[in-house]
Amino acid sequence: MTAITSTVLDHHQDAAKMWGAGGKGYDNVSFAICDALAHAAQRLNAKRGQSVLDVGTGTGWSARNVARTGAHVTAIDIAPGLIAAAKQLSGDLPIEFQLGDAECLPFPDRHFDGIISTFGVIFAIDQTRAARELARVCRPGARLAISAWAPNGAVAEFFNVLAKYSNAPSPASSLLSWGEPEHVATLLGNDFALNFEPVMSHAYHDDEDDIWDWYANGFGPMCTLIEELDSDGRAALKRDVDRYHSHYKTEAGLNVAREYLLILGRRR
Repeated sequence: MTAITSTVLDHHQDAAKMWGAGGKGYDNVSFAICDALAHAAQRLNAKRGQSVLDVGTGTGWSARNVARTGAHVTAIDIAPGLIAAAKQLSGDLPIEFQLGDAECLPFPDRHFDGIISTFGVIFAIDQTRAARELARVCRPGARLAISAWAPNGAVAEFFNVLAKYSNAPSPASSLLSWGEPEHVATLLGNDFALNFEPVMSHAYHDDEDDIWDWYANGFGPMCTLIEELDSDGRAALKRDVDRYHSHYKTEAGLNVAREYLLILGRRR
C-alpha cells in the first residue's frame, strides 16, 4: 500500500482513507453532533493566548469552537481530505491545520496548555500509546477534554449495523472503550486528574431518508461501504439503517439521541 503521508502510521492508513471518504460532506455529520462538540469546548474553557491542540479535528468544528476564545489552535487529523476541507471551511481563522497521528504527535514535550479531542483520539488503534502522547505534549496544569461514545449506546448499535456489511477485521480492543471511566483511568489516570460527565447528544432530521442522505454523503465509514457493495447490498444496508433510525421517530421528525462521555483532565 502506498502511504498517504509519512506522519500517519502504517496501521492507520486504511482508517485515513475510510474517514477521508466523506470529504467536505463530513462537516454535516459534525453539524449533527455539534451540541457535543460545543460541550467539550466550553468545558475546556481555553483562554486568549493559550496554545491548544485538537486531535482528530475532522473538518475543524472543535478547532473553530476553541479558536473563538482567542486561543492559538493547532489541529491534526490523519485524513488529508478532511484537513483540506477544514482549511477551506475555517476561512481566515488563525488555526494551523496539519496531518498528524494521535499515536505519534509531531510536537515537543510540554508544548500545549490544553488538548481537545471530540470523537477523535478514541479511534487510535494503540490506545495506550495515544494516551501517552497526550500526556507528553501537555504542560503541567494543562486541561484536557475528550468526547467518547458510550460503549453500549446508540453509536455502538449503529456501528454494529454497518459491521454486518464490512469485511474489515475487528480491532484488538473496542474503539468505544474510551467511553468507560474505569478504562480511561487506566490510560490517563497517572498523568491527569480526571473527571467524567456522561451526557446525551441529540440530532434532528426529517425522516429516515433525510438522515441517510447526510451520512451516505459525508460519513466516511458509510461512504466506503456504499462504494464497496453491489446494488443488492446497498439496498439491504439502507433497509437496516432505516430500521435503526426508525426507533427515533417523533411527531416532529427524527430525534436521534446518542450517549457519550466527556472526559475532563488536568495534567499533573
